[in-house]
Amino acid sequence: MITLKDKVAVVTGAGKGIGREIAIFLAQHGAKVVVADLNLESAETTAADIRAAGSQAIACRTDVTNKESARSLIQTAVDYFGDLDILVNNAGITRDAMMHKMTEEEFDQVIDVHMKGTFLCMQAAAIHMRQQKKGKIVNISSIGGKVGNIGQVNYSGAKAGIVGMTKAAAKELARYGVTVNAIQPGFIDTDMTRAIPEHIRQEKIAGIPLGRVGQPLDIAKAVVFLSSDYADYITGCIIEVTGGRFM
Repeated sequence: MITLKDKVAVVTGAGKGIGREIAIFLAQHGAKVVVADLNLESAETTAADIRAAGSQAIACRTDVTNKESARSLIQTAVDYFGDLDILVNNAGITRDAMMHKMTEEEFDQVIDVHMKGTFLCMQAAAIHMRQQKKGKIVNISSIGGKVGNIGQVNYSGAKAGIVGMTKAAAKELARYGVTVNAIQPGFIDTDMTRAIPEHIRQEKIAGIPLGRVGQPLDIAKAVVFLSSDYADYITGCIIEVTGGRFM
């Protein structure tokens, strides 16, 4: 049985959706969790639910695009729980538009949150992990970073960028016993995908060999595996959690 007992985990964008499920599932496996989100109220809700289930968690308002905020997040984990073992970079936004209509601001906002945010949090966490000579970093990319999505030049580009950053960071940190991997979710049941017209949803589902929409828990399971001792010899890898779509 996978156990993360006494491990300290930081999850960004954990106020709702996939990030919330990741935080809760890490806690269910024994981790002490710092729930980070730009929306403190939603972060507090996730942390409260974790505590109500008997695990340890605190909420932290974090703007991952701000270097000091990212540094403060990591320091909060170390100060409150005494260590940092796991970092999950999940924070993300969408600003969808066809390329000819996409504004520079829409492009910059998505790149800042996904790529710069992942970089700043990895950078801050790596300082501690290098000293401790241990740690697991899991970055949440997207299958869109592999195949591209119409109307998401910014998002697909950022998610592809996370793949490159993951591999580079994995090579830099391997000598310190720190692993860095990424997950590429496919079509997952979230507020965003539920807003898609039903006929388009059905078209997408038809292209999934396993025949169903993915659940946030499917992503959380992969995160827990990569955060555990079972994945000690895995680094620089990109795991597609897509039900076989776009294999």
